[in-house]
Amino acid sequence: MIECLCLEIEERKHYLSEKTVETIYFGGGTPSLVDSEKIKYLLEKIQSTYKVSQKAEITLELNPDDITEKKITALKNIGVNRLSIGVQSFYDRDLEFMNRSHNSTQAIDAVNLAYNSGIKNITIDLIYGIPGQSMKQWEENLNQLSTLNITHFSAYALTVEPNTHLHYLVKSKKISQVEDSVIESQFKLLQDMSEKMNFIQYEISNFCKKNMMSKHNSSYWEDKWYLGIGPSAHSFNGKERRWNIKSNSKYISRVKNSQVYFELELLNQKQKYNEYILTCLRTKWGVSFDFLNKNFDVDIQNHFKKEIQKWIKQKKVIQNKNYELTKDGMLLADAISSDLFIT
Repeated sequence: MIECLCLEIEERKHYLSEKTVETIYFGGGTPSLVDSEKIKYLLEKIQSTYKVSQKAEITLELNPDDITEKKITALKNIGVNRLSIGVQSFYDRDLEFMNRSHNSTQAIDAVNLAYNSGIKNITIDLIYGIPGQSMKQWEENLNQLSTLNITHFSAYALTVEPNTHLHYLVKSKKISQVEDSVIESQFKLLQDMSEKMNFIQYEISNFCKKNMMSKHNSSYWEDKWYLGIGPSAHSFNGKERRWNIKSNSKYISRVKNSQVYFELELLNQKQKYNEYILTCLRTKWGVSFDFLNKNFDVDIQNHFKKEIQKWIKQKKVIQNKNYELTKDGMLLADAISSDLFIT
């Protein structure tokens, strides 16, 4: 796999058109299981192939049960300067329900160990909307988060994906799906408590201390170009979206044999507009009409100005310099974006 990743890195050296790489993210699957020397090898390949900023944010995803002092020290020594730790919950019952291999004590210890081992820029993720999770438990999850030395966290509502074990449990009525009103209450509690803890909600699901936004995540929402390497990886260069096949074995075989291992889609004006709305409306910066004016034709601009008015009247969107979701509007972000789309 490492050999094929390097082949793809080399093959796509012109994809970013000499743009400076500001972030490198090792994620998807379990990159923490890869030996640090192999991570170092990939980093060196990236740095020798692309123009990489000396201040690049270099993040690696880890599970709490993968973290040791030796591993964190090794990662720090090769240039990793940010960790994303998959905590998900500080309740053992929740972790067992989600079939996680760590427990709550390991989650807390992992964050503390990572921080004390020298990497100070740490993000974790939490899940709410878990069947059986009470408001009190969700509040205690957030209280526990406040005691940790982290600069950033993400919080997502549990979704029931088709063809998953959770989907089977819901469909067979072995568990009940959490009601929307409960998820809304948990989201509002998340907003209120994160603000009291001095975390900035800069995107619906992402929260950071001052000046500690994820540069990597922000690039998606700011319509910047990005290059994804490896199975299932997605890329965007302003004109097209491209995604690699999911299968590891097929990816390896096709890269080695110089066969096509990806699909791509050229984006038209409507698609670019829809993607801009979908990504930017989720952020605290909102939708810039100046951007719409510079990048889209009058028909698209008029469509947006007409459709956004109903949401302003309902106080789900506020117009400052840009068009931004209100706190209540964030609960309806997908519906509002969909309503603004051009089909």
